[in-house]
Amino acid sequence: MRILVNERGAQRLLSRHLWVFRRDVLSGPEEPGLYPVYWGKRFLALALFHPESDLSVRAYRFRPAKDLEEALLENLNRALARRLPALEREPEGGFRLAHAEGDFLPGLVVDYYAGHLVLQATAHAWEGLLPQVAEGLKPLGQSLLAKNDAKARELEGLPLYVRPLFGQVPPAATVKEGQIRYRVDLTGGQKTGAYLDQRDNRILMERFRGERALDVFSYAGGFGLHLALGFQEVISVDSSREALRQAEENVRLNELSLKTVEANAFDYLRALEKAGERFDLIVLDPPAFAKGKKDRERAYRAYKEVNLRAIKLLKEGGLLATSSCSHHLTEPLFYQMLTEAAQDAHRSLRVVEKRGQGWDHPILLNHPETHYLKFALLEVL
Repeated sequence: MRILVNERGAQRLLSRHLWVFRRDVLSGPEEPGLYPVYWGKRFLALALFHPESDLSVRAYRFRPAKDLEEALLENLNRALARRLPALEREPEGGFRLAHAEGDFLPGLVVDYYAGHLVLQATAHAWEGLLPQVAEGLKPLGQSLLAKNDAKARELEGLPLYVRPLFGQVPPAATVKEGQIRYRVDLTGGQKTGAYLDQRDNRILMERFRGERALDVFSYAGGFGLHLALGFQEVISVDSSREALRQAEENVRLNELSLKTVEANAFDYLRALEKAGERFDLIVLDPPAFAKGKKDRERAYRAYKEVNLRAIKLLKEGGLLATSSCSHHLTEPLFYQMLTEAAQDAHRSLRVVEKRGQGWDHPILLNHPETHYLKFALLEVL
């Protein structure tokens, strides 16, 4: 059994992009699973395949193998081996162990939270392999939760569920990140429980000292907690009361001082500007305003608006730590947006650091979708 693709699909795989869409599949098996991909008689890749999904082909290896399942699980073992030194150094930390396409594991994410693991599988081919995946993860954690409730599973005809695969899964885990500890809701939190891609950028905030800092789109207070170590006043703003409740719990856990505000970020920033408020450092960590290409223009305007407001609120010499997790807002567009926001605010921006997602969220240059997080540290002049 094999998958045949047309020339356009073949060129994508030859360029080492991992995806081929259904419109470029000439023929394939009737059942989802793992199969070799060919262009005529030419072998191209091994891939996860679903005949009814728009994203039909997800490559995971570009050379043949006798055992297709074993070849996929070898990729998982390699990904785990790369993270093992970090787990040994920081067993109470939070890390991504498997990063989907970035680790040649399309449709699979595994996160580590202080000895407890959370898995999400969104491709059909993984469902039958979960027992083998769980067995491979046992040496790394006390428990493993399959948090398979992502809507993306429905696109491949998979059921939504949350259940343990081994061990006793606690309701929450306490993760140490730099000098901060925070609680992760393993069963009910966003994604697998927390946003680990910003880990290194949050720890960066521990360097800074000042009077006032503002953390906008704060979720459970991640950036704000680190800022509270060095600033006299920190305000964390989010529209979710539940997220702020978690932030307040984390504040008590660390015995810090931090004010939470439930508000729409755009309205709150405008109100602060009208009141003449000023800050030494502002963090902007908004959600993905651009879910697809069709959203890019609207998202660009939203990112520009929120950054414009923040720039106006900063003192001379103040710092703006701003990010975008929208893949469709590329890095050049991200910095173009910041340039335009600075021009409209009649302020100059000096780039202090260009950063992105953490090392455990690897980027494949041939597969640009793996590069989604942009993070800029800017001085406002």
